[in-house]
Amino acid sequence: QVQLVESGGGLVQPGGSLRLSCAASGGMFSIYDMGWYRQAPGKQREWVAVITSGTSRNYKYSVKGRFTISRDNAKNTVYLQMDSLKPEDTAVYYCNARRETIEYWGQGTQVTVSS
Repeated sequence: QVQLVESGGGLVQPGGSLRLSCAASGGMFSIYDMGWYRQAPGKQREWVAVITSGTSRNYKYSVKGRFTISRDNAKNTVYLQMDSLKPEDTAVYYCNARRETIEYWGQGTQVTVSS
């Protein structure tokens, strides 16, 4: 059983930056593909970015060039650096760990982009 705890959310002005962290415990972190998802009010949860166990990265088109996903296997942590934030990035951001058919979710952290 893997536990995931997100942190780093908050209120930021348009154009600002935030770095989200997701700390994992209870499993072998390095074997999991790690992803970030988000859910805006009234909308379905959507995929944002993924970094595989082999450190390949992929991004949702609308965040490519603004967001960077990374992982530190020694710290069992995955990060999402978010730059040039826009109001439409406002959502609860969730961390996801996946290996084959098994997946785990964190509880989410709120990101609000507003002036």
